[in-house]
Amino acid sequence: MTVEHDTLLWLSKSVGLFYLIGLSAAVLVYVYWPSNKKRFERAARAILNDEGRPSEGAK
Repeated sequence: MTVEHDTLLWLSKSVGLFYLIGLSAAVLVYVYWPSNKKRFERAARAILNDEGRPSEGAK
């Protein structure tokens, strides 16, 4: 059984497409999951809380 180049190309493109669609769906579910809201809001405020002061690690 020989597999032609066009068949392998079609298969790799199809698998890659569905992989990226699945990965995008998983990221969207994670981002919009209700229990993650506090974590993202805390991260958004964290950068504003440290504004105007030099970091302790940089000397």
